[in-house]
Amino acid sequence: MTALADIMLPAAIVVASVLAMEGVAWGSHKYIMHGFGWGWHRDHHEPHSGFFEKNDLYAVFGAALSIAMFALGSPMIMGAGAWWPGTWIGLGVLIYGLIYTLVHDGLVHQRWFRWVPRRGYAKRLVQAHKLHHATVGKHGGVSFGFVFARDPARLKAELAAQRAAGIAEVREAVGRGF
Repeated sequence: MTALADIMLPAAIVVASVLAMEGVAWGSHKYIMHGFGWGWHRDHHEPHSGFFEKNDLYAVFGAALSIAMFALGSPMIMGAGAWWPGTWIGLGVLIYGLIYTLVHDGLVHQRWFRWVPRRGYAKRLVQAHKLHHATVGKHGGVSFGFVFARDPARLKAELAAQRAAGIAEVREAVGRGF
């Protein structure tokens, strides 16, 4: 490998891992957190007291995935059987976790800082996630991803269709707009 390839391939693996994690997050949010894992996720959608939520336990799984990949890629841990891409995948998972913490917990839910975006993609992220929280309970819903936000007008239309079909119960504050 050339010096450039020594840098570019790991960088590509990291970027691909960060992007892939949005798909993993979407799928686990829709099918696990709003499925059999609702018991841990429920308090994220309902008023609760205290700073921490049961939902925060899902971050432990993300951290465990990152740590496991770092371990698989480590010759110190795995010896000659180390799988070198594991280190870079672990780094991508870690970076996604940091982005998630800043965007979802920080920007959207304002757990770490207070800032309400007035325009641009940050505003779109907040709107999309607020629409995700517009449903009551685990059924139906929109915007299960955390970093890539679809057009809020389309998300509102999907919620209206779900409400009309009896799939989702929409909170009254949002439901009036339908």
